[in-house]
Amino acid sequence: MPAAESYPDDLRYHPEHDWARVDGDEATLGITWFAQDSLGELVHYEAPEAGSTVTKDSSYGEVESVKAVSDIVAPLSGEVLEANAKVVGAPETVNDDPYGEGWLIRIRMSDSSELDALMDADAYRTHVAES
Repeated sequence: MPAAESYPDDLRYHPEHDWARVDGDEATLGITWFAQDSLGELVHYEAPEAGSTVTKDSSYGEVESVKAVSDIVAPLSGEVLEANAKVVGAPETVNDDPYGEGWLIRIRMSDSSELDALMDADAYRTHVAES
């Protein structure tokens, strides 16, 4: 069952429809409800390797849906600590729970000042409404 539209207040959002949940110097990243809804049912997730680095505003992997293949854009820079193996094996998890079990990667942030460029939930809701 697809998740209901939501944009949790505890997350920060990138204009390319990616989110970050920050805890100290680590962040969990994923795609928003809007992104997974636009893509449709996900059928493949190409994850980065642990130990690799991601760069803010650059692609770090891709998701494939029944409609299209899309790059995933990093909202923050850092070292990949873990990719979500559950999503690699069952990409539709993102459709069911994009902010919970459907997270994509965990990173150790290399520049916490990048958080300042991300939107809060209210700004992101406005961004989506204007899309």
